[in-house]
Amino acid sequence: MTTISEPVYKSRASSLALRYALRELRGGLRGFYVFIACIALGVMAIAGVGSVAASLSEGLTREGRTLLGGDVAFSLIQREAKPEELAFLRARGQVSVAAALRVMARASDGKLALVELKAVDGNYPMLGQLTLDPQMPMSDLLAERDGAFGAAVDSTLLARLDLKLGDRIGIGNATVQIRSVVGAEPDKLAGNVGLGPRVLVSESSLRASGLLQPGSLVRWMYRVKLPDNAADERAAAQLVNSARSALPEAGWWIRSRDNASPQLERTINRFTQFLTLVGLAALLVGGVGVANAVKSHIDRRRDVIASFKALGATGRDVFTIYLTQVIVLAGIGSLIGLAAGAALPFAIVGVFGKLLPLPVIPALHADELALSFLYGLLTALAFGLWPLGRVHDVPVAALFREEVAREWHRPRWSYLALMAVVIALLVAVAIGLAYDKRVAAVFVVASVAVFALLRGVAAGLMALARRLPRSSITMLRLAIANIYRPGALTPSVVMSLGLGLAVLVTITQIDGNLRRQFLAALPERAPSFYFIDIPTADADRFGAFLKQIAPQSSVDDVPMLRGRIVAARGVKADELKPSQDTEWVLQSDRGLTYTGEVPNGSKVVEGKWWSADYKGPPLVSLEKKIADGLKLKIGDEIVVNVLGRDIQAKISNLRNVDWQGLGINFVLVFSPNAFKGAPHSHVATLSEVHPDPAGDARIIKQVADAFPMVTSVRVREALETVGTVVTNLVLAIRGASAVTLISAILVLGGALAAGHRHRVYDAVILKTLGATRARLLGAYALEYLLIGLATAIFGVIAGSIAAWLIVTRLMTLSFIWQAGSAAGVVAAALIVTVGLGLAGTLLALNQKPASVLRNL
Repeated sequence: MTTISEPVYKSRASSLALRYALRELRGGLRGFYVFIACIALGVMAIAGVGSVAASLSEGLTREGRTLLGGDVAFSLIQREAKPEELAFLRARGQVSVAAALRVMARASDGKLALVELKAVDGNYPMLGQLTLDPQMPMSDLLAERDGAFGAAVDSTLLARLDLKLGDRIGIGNATVQIRSVVGAEPDKLAGNVGLGPRVLVSESSLRASGLLQPGSLVRWMYRVKLPDNAADERAAAQLVNSARSALPEAGWWIRSRDNASPQLERTINRFTQFLTLVGLAALLVGGVGVANAVKSHIDRRRDVIASFKALGATGRDVFTIYLTQVIVLAGIGSLIGLAAGAALPFAIVGVFGKLLPLPVIPALHADELALSFLYGLLTALAFGLWPLGRVHDVPVAALFREEVAREWHRPRWSYLALMAVVIALLVAVAIGLAYDKRVAAVFVVASVAVFALLRGVAAGLMALARRLPRSSITMLRLAIANIYRPGALTPSVVMSLGLGLAVLVTITQIDGNLRRQFLAALPERAPSFYFIDIPTADADRFGAFLKQIAPQSSVDDVPMLRGRIVAARGVKADELKPSQDTEWVLQSDRGLTYTGEVPNGSKVVEGKWWSADYKGPPLVSLEKKIADGLKLKIGDEIVVNVLGRDIQAKISNLRNVDWQGLGINFVLVFSPNAFKGAPHSHVATLSEVHPDPAGDARIIKQVADAFPMVTSVRVREALETVGTVVTNLVLAIRGASAVTLISAILVLGGALAAGHRHRVYDAVILKTLGATRARLLGAYALEYLLIGLATAIFGVIAGSIAAWLIVTRLMTLSFIWQAGSAAGVVAAALIVTVGLGLAGTLLALNQKPASVLRNL
């Protein structure tokens, strides 16, 4: 063959392969329904998650200006902007000022509630619309009339304190009248998670309340709306840069319209990656179904393959024909999954509409859909190439004799190399395009390990069954023999069910531990209350008051400030490269304290603690994991901006901190002289011996009566609020994991269906030899029970280890094994395995012996 004719030959060969592949598929997709369904489910999960996330990101980007409340937002904690700072902002555009803090609201009958107070000026909102019921102008809503300022509140507060429109509540020393109910705030997503219902008041009422004390934990927000002819991202970036250069020690946290809620975007990205990995897990489970379907199809077409070879086709020609079939079928499954996944954001918006708390803009995202299609195709090839590679060596003699047990052989090295390339490409895509590449790499390694272990479990189970002594019980002897006989279903059942069960156990164990952390009993020695905004001058008197009203309780009190790390090791915070576990420390202001003694719940692990009377240059103690993540060591210097001043301190020691005790602790603890003269407040905890709701309510009321400026936070209520958010996230994870379980059940059903022909022959031969229907059913049920039990045990062990690693290493929480959920998974696995197995067995037992024996 000449060099010129070779491309022509290859083109004709490819065309011929496609023609033969499509011709074989004309007879229908019998045997490939599980193949297509598994690919479609996995692709649907990945495409759906990607499309929803992209639609949400597009919504956040498009609505960023509205969500932020301006083009650029400048935030300060514990202090207001200085006159020169405010003048700088007002010279650049229209400015709206707002303050946010947590306070206690008191009804006229004495009932109290923790609320999120938001005080705004006359320019609020500059962008978007504040939804009220009844709707009214802001000037009428917040104006002072008849000795009371106006307010709009969340409906939750009305229910909690049994209030109605027109009623009055006390906020510090101020009285406010409820004139409307807050429906939606245009800038709500740009804030933090609230621990109480919203109360919206005017800036004047906040100043009249007496809550603005030196060091009070008030976050001041200054939103700048640029002129309409300069309201673009470039102008916003210029404002940010000029603010940092003109006022370098202001210490404000700056956000622009393109990152209105950085924390929300990071959370969405991480959650999207997790759900994508769950979808990829569904694809990997479905890959086992692909391998089973391809193997079964090749077995059924052995005569056709032999005929091709007898007519002159080479092994490579036959491989190309059936590879084309797999690609076509994978394309069909992927397209079905793409259609369902692409429709998901439209369905969500159509069903929930304005109930959605996030701005989702449904659209078709070609990049996400293309990536999902690629995942589906690569997964089908990665699992299908092994059985496909073996068609190369199907002998022509297969036309003239039937093999009872075909000899196992691996594909040729060229096909193994092709499979390795496909797997490497799949791994590269999964890791290279991930938000957190470390998590993706762990997922890939774990998946490989789980598949290897599952193969080991199947091989070990078959080897164990082969070595067991011969039982005198017929059903048991037959069940054990079926586990290791040639063509046994053991590998298929273990592989298909094992990964799905491991995922299910992982999710249920994480779910149980999160619920235990946030919704069950509090940790031992955990405080019952946090008290914040305690004036420094009243700190001693407040501590004595707590001991008086709760004499059996313990009180812990520390000074508290807020500050931002602006530099470390001489490098600006923006230029540091922290680990992903510690980057949160640099993203906003952090709580700070000073003390001469090692704080409770902390243990110095490197360096030495300073003396109680230390008066030298500022020193700081850093939490060990944070120091490691920031690549800091003892002797390094960090710069923290506190109240508009840069404080430079040298790292004196590193501490391990017990965060799970929920006591007062800080990442940064300074020497006593570091903040000399700086205005600040105190925070205290109260730990009760035997807490009860009535006693808690009494303490809250007495504290509010004696110290109206102090805010009481009940720890259990705060945990329940966080727990509600966590529960909603777990529900989404459960939904995505359900796709994996459905894939596992489909693969299991497909594996059992693939072995149906062998089951029919076995049943007919055994019935001919005198076996009764009941005995055969018992033997098969026992076989499925033993295989399902072994697989379930592996799934529980693997899933529990995975959950332990996630909870303890990634979430840094304590882990307790949830025996009840594990037992439920085992029971469900046995029911599914035995149920599907017996369903197929009943069909086999219904076959008439004569028709089968005639064709043996």
